[in-house]
Amino acid sequence: MRRPANSPNTNAIPAGAPKPLVLVVAGVTGGHLFPAEALAGALGERGAVVELATDERATRYGAQFPARATHVIPSATFRGRDPVAAMRTCAILGSGLARAWRLLGVLRPVAVIGFGGYPTVPPLVAATLRGVPSLIHEQNAVLGRANRLLAPRVTAIAAGFPGVTDADPKLRAKTALTGNPVRPAVVAASATPYPEMGGPLRLVVFGGSQGARIFADIVPPAIERLDGRLRARLSIVQQARDEDLDRVRRTYEGLAVAAEVAPFFPDLPTRIAEAHLVVSRAGASTVAELSAIGRPAILVPLPHALDQDQLANATVLAKAGGAVLLRQDAFTAERLATELAALAGDAERLRAMAVAARAAGSTDAAGRLADLVLSLASD
Repeated sequence: MRRPANSPNTNAIPAGAPKPLVLVVAGVTGGHLFPAEALAGALGERGAVVELATDERATRYGAQFPARATHVIPSATFRGRDPVAAMRTCAILGSGLARAWRLLGVLRPVAVIGFGGYPTVPPLVAATLRGVPSLIHEQNAVLGRANRLLAPRVTAIAAGFPGVTDADPKLRAKTALTGNPVRPAVVAASATPYPEMGGPLRLVVFGGSQGARIFADIVPPAIERLDGRLRARLSIVQQARDEDLDRVRRTYEGLAVAAEVAPFFPDLPTRIAEAHLVVSRAGASTVAELSAIGRPAILVPLPHALDQDQLANATVLAKAGGAVLLRQDAFTAERLATELAALAGDAERLRAMAVAARAAGSTDAAGRLADLVLSLASD
């Protein structure tokens, strides 16, 4: 697996030259859309025009996504073993392929770039059928199902973690390690030094774009088990679902713990940068942002994912020394309290974990990927 050189704007479009159009394709989650957004920004800086293809579930992101236009392509996900549902999914994907074929004929992009999820399948397959250069980016430490389907067909593969395609020599030969692109807000937050330990101990807890109930169930009782002197030092920022907000707030109020609890924090990268420690899931974007900013974490991977991608992501950061990995079946209030007390009492360990996390991350992955895309388009 090769890693592109760090050469920002190496492939900038010369002044006066026609601006190439790149079609970026992403699924409906923040884990797919955030790195796609970062790439779109880097391509724009290099003089390319970007348009977005996704399905109707992600159109709510269109106003924020830095694209000239957003195109809705029908898609669906295979779930379970119901043959009727599988036939319906195939029909929708077939409809999406026909629409993507027509769209590529109209747009004539120089490259089509996919970020995973089944919405990427119709446009990427259409690109391979039309002979348009194509690339998939895999954000996780293992290939997702859609990317596994597309990997043998596309022109190139970009990886957020090392070793993603090592088991297959043909895939490895066309894979470049770019890292995971992060949003400009994350790059800005990465300039914040690790906070000093003399004042409040800042803990940030979040569970992905929708929050995670298990953190509402486990974290407050864990805080209750801590020594009173440690509780008095804590300043907590916690994401919680709407239905969990009141009980989480009441628990912290009863413990006299300073806490801000909300369903969403638009400035989450800044909150992470201000934290001494993070407790979170281990999605690809989460791990990429923790690494880029350089903050120690207790990671609790989502246990039921078919590909066990979050476990793979968390394992990479834990092996690098930047995180403690707790499987969900071990994520109890008692165990979390033990881990929090141990880390809070060892400032040097927290700082070492922050350094290790930062060493595992990258803030220039969007530029690396943009250069790879434009190089692919010019071959």
